[in-house]
Amino acid sequence: MHVVMFADQHVETSGGAQVAMRLQRTFLERAGHTVTIVAPRRHGHGLPGAEDEGYVDLPSIAVPTDREYSALWPGRRALAAAERGIASRVAAGAPLPDLVHVEADYWGAVLGYRLARRLRIPVVHTMHNRVDVGLAATVPAPRLALRLLNAWRRRALPGSGRGSDGWAYLRGLAAGASAVTAPSHHFARRLEEHGVFSPVDVVWNGIDDDALADVAPPDTRGGLVWVGRMSPEKRLLPFLAAYADSGITLPVEVIGSGFERQAAERLVRERGIADRVTFAGRLPYRETLARIAGSAALVQTSIGFETQGMTPFEAAQLGTPAIVSDPDVARELDGACWAVASAADEPGRVAALAAALARAAADLARGAAPEPSARVLADFVQSSRTAAMIAIYERVLGR
Repeated sequence: MHVVMFADQHVETSGGAQVAMRLQRTFLERAGHTVTIVAPRRHGHGLPGAEDEGYVDLPSIAVPTDREYSALWPGRRALAAAERGIASRVAAGAPLPDLVHVEADYWGAVLGYRLARRLRIPVVHTMHNRVDVGLAATVPAPRLALRLLNAWRRRALPGSGRGSDGWAYLRGLAAGASAVTAPSHHFARRLEEHGVFSPVDVVWNGIDDDALADVAPPDTRGGLVWVGRMSPEKRLLPFLAAYADSGITLPVEVIGSGFERQAAERLVRERGIADRVTFAGRLPYRETLARIAGSAALVQTSIGFETQGMTPFEAAQLGTPAIVSDPDVARELDGACWAVASAADEPGRVAALAAALARAAADLARGAAPEPSARVLADFVQSSRTAAMIAIYERVLGR
């Protein structure tokens, strides 16, 4: 079959959804299927995947705060560019598209649904994003932003329903889907509870089987590692503050990029921890896995935003325990982690994280780190996740 995937950001940029889509494509193609990924064009030179025939890059503008990411208007021009790119693949010998797989929440989602309507093919929608939590963390007037976003959604996708909150927005998108999947049980449950779709299929984002086989955990492990996008919802700055407050001496490596990097570097200098905190920048996927495998523990700090939170699961597969701030993610890990206590406000959350860091450092020193559960080890590999997704595709297509 030919699956056309739509993304809000090019899949060669940083982010858990992007990593997941790259792996999905690899393993779908390994199973004999064709995958085309439609996304905004990135800006810059010498970027990976620029000549990849599987990518249809649409006209876009760079996001001013971080030029790694792009934005586009999902109008007629973008839709026509997507159709030309897909037609070019078909002319080169690819089969006609069988279904659209939307893995986006904004312009990519609208374009995906519009294309599916034009081609009269079904949509499978994987929801990666808590839209309400993400906007609350990144824009100054999130309620107004949600009202405007829903008004735009109703205009862009006529018949997609009413409502003005984040769940109404996701409900409106899912109105055109034949199946909805979520990368965790807790997010699937919330989608169902808020009437977005039912039932929601749970298909975790997995780790690359080949990369997992290639990564050899070292004999000795280093310090703590934090991996992610440097933006407010990921809570890098509160982590660095908590680390300074904790008084522990384990070194920290920060992997990733984003517009908060300068603020993070300034905080590290001001708190006098620059000798123990290093910024590695964005690293290739396999190198990131190797750094996680070589660490004593991974730190996950976002709260309420993650619909899965891939890095703690990747760490579990590599034998690296995790310090987890999000209680939902901790439960998905079957509690096999250092769970940070909940708190009512940000100062309390920073204090709770500092206490968890101190507890983890003490446990590591005495060789008492938590062990990953057998379920996580069995289910969190991409080959099994791709098989689960293919079964959903077949069901939707009536095969």
